[in-house]
Amino acid sequence: MKIYRSIEDYNQDKRSVVTIGTFDGLHHGHQKIFTRLINSSKSRDLSSVVLTFFPHPRIILNKYNDVKMIDTLDEKILHLDGIGIDSLIIHPFDKNFSLLTANQFIKDFLVERLKVKHIIIGYDHRFGKGREASVTDLKNYANEYDFTVEEIKAQEIEKIKVSSTKIRNSINDGDLKTAGKYLGRSFKLTGKVIKGDGLGKKINYPTANIFIEEKYKITPKDGVYFIKTIIKNKIYNGMMNIGHRPTIGSNDKSLEVHLFNFNEDIYDHVISIEMISKIRDEKKFASIEGLKKQLLKDENYCLKLINK
Repeated sequence: MKIYRSIEDYNQDKRSVVTIGTFDGLHHGHQKIFTRLINSSKSRDLSSVVLTFFPHPRIILNKYNDVKMIDTLDEKILHLDGIGIDSLIIHPFDKNFSLLTANQFIKDFLVERLKVKHIIIGYDHRFGKGREASVTDLKNYANEYDFTVEEIKAQEIEKIKVSSTKIRNSINDGDLKTAGKYLGRSFKLTGKVIKGDGLGKKINYPTANIFIEEKYKITPKDGVYFIKTIIKNKIYNGMMNIGHRPTIGSNDKSLEVHLFNFNEDIYDHVISIEMISKIRDEKKFASIEGLKKQLLKDENYCLKLINK
C-alpha cells in the first residue's frame, strides 16, 4: 500500500475506484466498504484508493475542540496496511479545504487528480462546504464527470446500526464489550511507558505509567479494566487503572498498567494495550492498605476471566 500525504502527491496514471471518509475506528461498516473497494478494483482492473483526512474535520470545525477519536492516525494506517488497498491518501484537512464546494472537490480532486471511475461510499457520507452534498448529489454529478457511484447501506449488529459515534459512546461509558463487537476487534490504547511515583511497586503492584501523545485519542471512563498486551512477542494479561487515584489525592489523570507475572524494565517502550472489559469504577479507599486489598481482589477477578 502506497501512502500519500496529500491529494496533490498522488501521481498514478491508472483510473481508480475510490472511497472517501474519515473511517474512525474502521468498524464493521467501514470494513464492508473496503471489501467492496478491493473486489471492485480487481474486477475492473482499476487502482483502489482510500481518501481520508487528518486532522479529523470535526477537530478543525468544532469550536470547542473537544472531539475524541477511536484511532490515532498511526493506528488507522496499521489497520489498513496489508488488506489489499493500492493507495492510501491522507489529505490535510484545514479551514481552506473545508470551504471547497462539492463541485470543486469532485472536479478538481476526484476527477482531475484521482482519475476516478467508480466511487464506493457509505450511505450517510456528506461532503463539500458545510456538508452541503449527500450521496444523492454525488450520483447526480456522476453522469457529468463520467464515473459511477455505489452506495453501501448501514451495517447492523443485533439490529443496531453500527457507527463511529455509537462506538465512541460505548468507550466513554466503559462498555468495551459493545465497542469491541461493533469494531470487530478489541479497542486498543497505545502509548509510551514513563516514570511514575513508584507507589505501585511499594505495595507489590508495580505499574507501567502510559503516556498517550495524541490528545485527541479517546480513553474509557475512569475505572479499573482487564487488559492484555504483547511485549517481545509474548502475551501478558493484566489490569489497568484509568483515573485520578483519589486514595492518594492526585489531581492528574493517569493510565497505569499492572501486568501479571511480569518483571522487566520497559521504560520508554511503546506498548499497545488491548482493553477487554471493565472490572469496576475507580474508588477512594480509607488507606493504602485498603487499596492493596482491593487490588488483590481485582487481580483474582481477572485471573478468573483468563481461566474461563
